[in-house]
Amino acid sequence: MTKSTKGSLLPIFVTVFLDMLGIGIIIPVIPALFFEADSSFFDPTISRDFRSITYGLLIGAFPFMQFFGAPILGALSDRFGRKPMIMVSLTGTMIGYLLFALAVALQNLPLLFLSRMLPGFFGGNISIVYAAIADVSDEQSRPKNFGLVGMSFGLGFILGPSLGGVLADDSVVSWFGPETPFLFTAALTLLNIGLVWRWFRETIEARRQTPLNPFQGFRNIAKSFSEPRLRTIFSVVLLLSLGFSFFTQFFSVLLIEKFSYSEKDIGFLFAWIGLWLVITQGVFVRRLSKIAAPKKILSFSILALGLALLSLLLPDESFWFFLLNPFVAIAQGITSPNLTTVVSVQAGAEYQGEVLGINQSMLSLGQIVPPLIAGYLNTISGSLPILAAGLIVLAGWLVYVFVFRKTA
Repeated sequence: MTKSTKGSLLPIFVTVFLDMLGIGIIIPVIPALFFEADSSFFDPTISRDFRSITYGLLIGAFPFMQFFGAPILGALSDRFGRKPMIMVSLTGTMIGYLLFALAVALQNLPLLFLSRMLPGFFGGNISIVYAAIADVSDEQSRPKNFGLVGMSFGLGFILGPSLGGVLADDSVVSWFGPETPFLFTAALTLLNIGLVWRWFRETIEARRQTPLNPFQGFRNIAKSFSEPRLRTIFSVVLLLSLGFSFFTQFFSVLLIEKFSYSEKDIGFLFAWIGLWLVITQGVFVRRLSKIAAPKKILSFSILALGLALLSLLLPDESFWFFLLNPFVAIAQGITSPNLTTVVSVQAGAEYQGEVLGINQSMLSLGQIVPPLIAGYLNTISGSLPILAAGLIVLAGWLVYVFVFRKTA
């Protein structure tokens, strides 16, 4: 890696870290608003089934809007550059955090939905970040560089959830409450905007007029399944996104309802998961990239991820989660950058923004459907969303090993 490349990558990693720190901060807060027994957001007469289904709809609102926003932002970044579009994306996200804090303070459910939809549309900056990394990486360095971004994700998740749990706890400071983490995150996002403006160096060299369409996400899905070189790998992306979303979106609900976790408890567990993500993507991924190709690595890491998710159904005592979740983190930490690399190399350098935008559309689609289904499944049993997570990931592994690897 050249000195120039390092200079381009460092601001990217800082941007991702601050962005994921903000996302991590709110992880313990939203489930607690809906499912903690002493939550003041809902009237006590509101049924658990209503809360569960409404929670699923709220969680699905973010990726639903991201489905429309990510390909538009990706195409605009091909046209106008990565830097300005990252700043636009962060600004929309910051406004969404402020609206969420207001919605919590006013106990306004429609405003709560609006506050998640706005940053959903503007929160597609990860596709721009991946495109920026692809701009300055060759095929050999891509998995390592994508892994370093994953390490930034992990660092954000180490600090974010535990910080969010503390910021929402009025026993720490009397004026802390469920809206405090969102105000703090808005301030953090404002800092991120300033750092991008000051330090981010434009990475794109050959700009292109990628077509803009508000329904580009649907075209992306159609394109991903119509082209043989994209069809199978994006099927894998979709299945893994579906499966892992069942876990990430409803695991906290299981912790609250079955194991009586508080915001701080959830925060500390997710911080532990984040620590293992950092270790995996900062150490394991870099070493694996030197001894095995991404295609081969995925044959094992996807299988491990599916089995690790199913293992979360076994514990009757919550301390087991601190032993089992590192395996989820390691498997996901290895899978994510290597899968992104396999997707990235399907396209030429001038199409990185478009193809990674398609990738983000698939990820968003995979995040829209699970909360809608899991909200209902959770009314039957809190364990069903986790069961669905493991089984769908294993289905993705079957498609990858027995279809993609044989036709690639």
